[in-house]
Amino acid sequence: MIIGEFIKTKRESKSVVLNCDLAITGGGTAGVCAAITAARQGTKVVLIQDRPVLGGNASSEVRLWILGATSHMGNNNRWSREGGVMDEILVENLHRNKEGNAVIFDTILLEKVLEEENITLLLNTAVYDVIKSGDTKIDAVKAFNSQNSTEYVVEAPLFCDASGDGIVAFKAGASFRMGAESKEEFGELFAPDKSYGELLGHSMYFYSKETDQPVKYKAPSYALKDITTIPRYKAIGKDDKGCRFWWFEYGGRHDTIHDTEEIKYELWKVIYGVWDYIKNSGTFEGVDNMTLEWVATVPGKRESRRFEGLYMMKQQDVIEQKTFDDAIAFGGWAIDLHPADGVYSKLNACTQWHSKGVYQIPYRSFVSKDIDNLFLAGRIISATHVAFGSTRVMATTGFCAQAVATAATLCTQKGILPAEILENGVIKELQNELNIYGQSIPSIPIQPASNLLSDGAISASSSLALSEIPFDGDWMPLSISSAQLLPLAADEKYQVKVLVNADEATQLEVQLRTSEKAENYTPEVILDSQVFDLQKGEQTITIDFANGVPSNQYGFITFMANEKVSIKSSNKRYTGVLSVFNGVNKAVSNNGKQTPPADIGVEEFEFWIPHRRPKGHNIAMEISPAIKSFDVANIGNGFVRPWLQSNAWVADLSDANPTLKVEWNAKKTISEIKLFLDPDYDHPMESTLMGHPEEVVPFMLRNYKIKDLEGNLLHQVDGNFQTINSFKPSESLVLKGFVIEAEHPSENVPANIFEIVC
Repeated sequence: MIIGEFIKTKRESKSVVLNCDLAITGGGTAGVCAAITAARQGTKVVLIQDRPVLGGNASSEVRLWILGATSHMGNNNRWSREGGVMDEILVENLHRNKEGNAVIFDTILLEKVLEEENITLLLNTAVYDVIKSGDTKIDAVKAFNSQNSTEYVVEAPLFCDASGDGIVAFKAGASFRMGAESKEEFGELFAPDKSYGELLGHSMYFYSKETDQPVKYKAPSYALKDITTIPRYKAIGKDDKGCRFWWFEYGGRHDTIHDTEEIKYELWKVIYGVWDYIKNSGTFEGVDNMTLEWVATVPGKRESRRFEGLYMMKQQDVIEQKTFDDAIAFGGWAIDLHPADGVYSKLNACTQWHSKGVYQIPYRSFVSKDIDNLFLAGRIISATHVAFGSTRVMATTGFCAQAVATAATLCTQKGILPAEILENGVIKELQNELNIYGQSIPSIPIQPASNLLSDGAISASSSLALSEIPFDGDWMPLSISSAQLLPLAADEKYQVKVLVNADEATQLEVQLRTSEKAENYTPEVILDSQVFDLQKGEQTITIDFANGVPSNQYGFITFMANEKVSIKSSNKRYTGVLSVFNGVNKAVSNNGKQTPPADIGVEEFEFWIPHRRPKGHNIAMEISPAIKSFDVANIGNGFVRPWLQSNAWVADLSDANPTLKVEWNAKKTISEIKLFLDPDYDHPMESTLMGHPEEVVPFMLRNYKIKDLEGNLLHQVDGNFQTINSFKPSESLVLKGFVIEAEHPSENVPANIFEIVC
């Protein structure tokens, strides 16, 4: 029994002091990815999260899907899903939760964090102050957990603020911005004026479900009474739920930090008023048995403070795809700004303008210019309001935070501060370490000197020479223009044969297209165009292209729309090969072509996008000469996804036992063999609500064995579904080489490996 006698002075809370190498504030996707990445590299981390669950806007408290450069497959950023831990989490979620249950996603995030012995996790713990020993140095953060009534003081040499509102950076005195810059400050022509608004608001969602009997609904007194005050009320659908109501947004005219509670009440007013409208207005049929299943209790925040780093990203960096010497990640979401009046605005709920491809993000934007030992992560990084419109989304923030964590590890190992990463070539070391962990920084491969394979001879039992995409699929109507995207060789003049079926005599135009920038997938350059006279019925047409692509890059064999014509498709799928369509994806402002006003600094171009599986079949064709972008020579080139070429070894499907051999002239000491496999980087893998057709992507190498050159089994994997497979023997191996014996993922997909690192 505990009896507390009266005391005249105040009681003190229980206090705990924790010491670590890196203190991370904020347990959203950015904080989680940073914590896991740093912990796996031996860095002691304390991860402080003010909510009972991890994930931030992706958690079951808010239930927004995670997205980034893939943009719902609605833009021209091919194979652009974020890598590393961000990819690992999404692939794991696909395997265990393809239906997109946000509660299950909570458990996956928590499991990933709890499995790391170098992470001390503090849930329900809010950071409220910092301790400084000088103008530019943080010594500790102070936090309080209301659930266990404990105050924590977390001391560390390095701090990462991934809190969303930037509580650590703010309390430490770091320079920040809130609102939109003028057009003149950075020359950003898309910068909004005050009538549009300077801040993006908060959103809250609800879920509904069908029951087996009628359910009545009486709205609370605070619910919105007049639904017509929402200009887009006719867009409300009775079956929509969750983040499909992303446009239930409010607060852009308010202080999005200190007015959050007021903003929340207004959004509740909207939600319960909308449900009253759905249930009781008589506008909708089939709603008698529907009931509210869940309503958010905390708003999902889009924007508040942004802190000034050593470099501030701007609109031109995104649209022009600027390259940086200190690039550590990439982005690819549209510049996505919303009117400040949100759900009550008569303007479009968002204005999205895309770049022609992914863009690099520099390390300097994650380093505070004022506080020597402070990293920035998440949506608070150093970017203008306009650039923030792209960098703010969760897959991008999680991806970038991995770079912060690896930089923190290097700082710990070398005894340096974050800004010193930019000195003495350390940034190159950081970039290489990131790529070894799967970062895939655009145009920067893994350095050969860091991979023992660079000294070895690599051979395979077969390599795909793509002379035919077999004619074993269904007929694909050419109701929209369609193209086969292929990794072509420079200046090669290809002949292509396809099988078409015409409903009547007509003409079909075929083009060879490519991108102005070799690394892009926006086919704005027409290299060749031919028109074919078709007779009614099935027929083969032969296209002899007079020109080739100017460099080793992807080309588009393009069939222009004709509703009278269908083209034969294939059931075969290959790593680094897919079909795209001049289609529409209104979810990301894609109407087939981006046509911006002339004065906002954004380019006009067409969208050519894939179809989601189970659709999205390749176009069947014979190709001469055969495409040889899938050779074993790709192993060791340092790229772990398609970039200019396929960058993968792909076996021939006719090879019953595909094998890959690595052999050195002299024995090597091997402590790890790391395989980079194909998780279909083109598929967005939205974390919640949307759902996916399979729990393992069809390209993934599921079963394989690693043997030494004498045939002794070193390692065996069955049922793999993850991108990066690491074999770490209990004791280092001394080998002159090894062999990987692989199984084809299916009868329609050949075995493939992007990269091996030893």
